[in-house]
Amino acid sequence: MESRVLSGAATITAGIPRPRRPVRLSSAACCAVADGSGGNLIWGRQLRPAILLESAYPVAANLPVTKREILRPCLAAASSPAEDSDSAGDAKVAPVGFFNKYPALVTGFFFFMWYFLNVIFNILNKKIYNYFPYPYFVSVIHLFVGVVYCLVSWTVGLPKRAPIDSNLLKLLVPVAVCHALGHVTSNVSFAAVAVSFTHTIKALEPFFNAAATQFVLGQQIPFTLWLSLAPVVIGVSMASLTELSFNWTGFISAMISNISFTYRSIYSKKAMTDMDSTNIYAYISIIALFVCIPPAIFLEGPQLMKHGFSDAITKVGLTKFISDLFWVGMFYHLYNQLATNTLERVAPLTHAVGNVLKRVFVIGFSIIAFGNKISTQTGICIAIAGLACNFSSFKAKMEEEKRDCHVPARRMKM
Repeated sequence: MESRVLSGAATITAGIPRPRRPVRLSSAACCAVADGSGGNLIWGRQLRPAILLESAYPVAANLPVTKREILRPCLAAASSPAEDSDSAGDAKVAPVGFFNKYPALVTGFFFFMWYFLNVIFNILNKKIYNYFPYPYFVSVIHLFVGVVYCLVSWTVGLPKRAPIDSNLLKLLVPVAVCHALGHVTSNVSFAAVAVSFTHTIKALEPFFNAAATQFVLGQQIPFTLWLSLAPVVIGVSMASLTELSFNWTGFISAMISNISFTYRSIYSKKAMTDMDSTNIYAYISIIALFVCIPPAIFLEGPQLMKHGFSDAITKVGLTKFISDLFWVGMFYHLYNQLATNTLERVAPLTHAVGNVLKRVFVIGFSIIAFGNKISTQTGICIAIAGLACNFSSFKAKMEEEKRDCHVPARRMKM
């Protein structure tokens, strides 16, 4: 061990000019050096090489901090035990946290909570529209409650607020605008038609993603992938014809929501930063709130002030009305936050598959909650969800093959 340290010190100090006479330190000098450096020096022992170098070689004392740290071989050797030393086996290993020990279980829990909160949100949201049919105002409440939740979380430091600059703000504004437009149009559709029908229309999201990928991003989509989307389009068309609650307002709003969320995905790729997902969604919610307030005031403000609030309070009471709006906003923010956190843990295509499966759960629980009869439309929407999953899986496989093909090419260039 001593030979290796001395050889390392000799190698490092080879380029430093040696003094003409070796420096000999007396016992008093040893004490002075020990007191000045704070090191633990023992009488009769050799001084630390770092102290010898700094005292014997003035050149080393003037070197930058990074270079002077290199001239401390004994400290480096003391901080990491040698491979053949007996103390290496006695080193304590830091305990592995639950999140790192069971990553698959934690990710599954994220998916479950995402689905669970989304189901509760959809059921409560539809119940509110049954006695308070003002989707623009309700959309503002969703975002407003979420923003208050974010501000309170930042105040207590859970999580700590990440700073934002003008460049990041420019990247997040298009994402927030698309998020606001998609959210409002989804609520307009929920208020106009059955929840199951809205989610059936929103099952077309993979089709719009494929179209945007090819015609907006310029990435070629295989013909076989387009064929896998044909049953999805046909199924949605058949569901629209057989749906008893069909109206053009609900249908067109759901289609606009699909387009908005597709462009949100496109802009989100450009807004990928080192900021964590919780802070990113908080900033998106704040911007989207300011986007949603003007149309709510302009389109529904007069009706709300005239009879909207009074009718709702007469039907369910003031306490239930306020509590329903608060809880639907909380569930909306929490399920979206869980969706964003889940996206941080898995690949985007895996998240897309999970998003399609989520619609099956929402449709099934909405049928149970509202007593809708299981009709041809319900079976079709479940089949659409399965076909969309096949599409997403096929696209994921295509991306993996493309990535595997590029890896050897990158290795050859290195």
